[in-house]
Amino acid sequence: MKYYQLVFYILFMLNTLQSQNIKKVSDANGLNIGAKAPIFNAMDADSNIFSLQKALKSSPVVLIFYRGFWCPYCNRHLKQIQDSLQLIVEKGAKVIAISPEKPEYLGKMKKKTGVEFILLYDEDYKISDAFDVTFTPEKVQLLTYNVALNAKLKNTHSDSTQRLPIPATFIINQSGIIVWRQFNPDYKKRSTVKDILNNLSKLN
Repeated sequence: MKYYQLVFYILFMLNTLQSQNIKKVSDANGLNIGAKAPIFNAMDADSNIFSLQKALKSSPVVLIFYRGFWCPYCNRHLKQIQDSLQLIVEKGAKVIAISPEKPEYLGKMKKKTGVEFILLYDEDYKISDAFDVTFTPEKVQLLTYNVALNAKLKNTHSDSTQRLPIPATFIINQSGIIVWRQFNPDYKKRSTVKDILNNLSKLN
């Protein structure tokens, strides 16, 4: 009897710890304007290492978090950014987009959207955690993503937690300071090219 009680207790504690680690979308706040952007290195679709610190030496960075190649809103958003990429580049900025998907899936996103800017793999959610945009979707949402949209999050991410970033955009100046952000828990609401261009103009 004591054996079963011990097993039950261990399972109960594991479930409790797991529940405590689940961060709802409402718990993520995103870094605010004026905050120092966390410096990171990350792998791109070709397994090259990107350095934010190195990138900021030559230009401001427009940093975009997106959910994955399976997300139609992400596809549409990144295509819109690509369509106006030259206008952003003419403002002197570099565009970087980040998701928790492994490099091979970044490649799929590139093929689907035709983007020419850098896509990065956020291994273990370290970057989205640092920018406070990570959350765990509800079970119904996960069912939709994995079954209806074929996301297969446990396979495409670095672990089985199936966490995602809130789609957010940060403009980081060359001093490493966040000077503008678009942050909304509603995944349908994204940054616009107009807003990005207007706020990049303020840096000049």
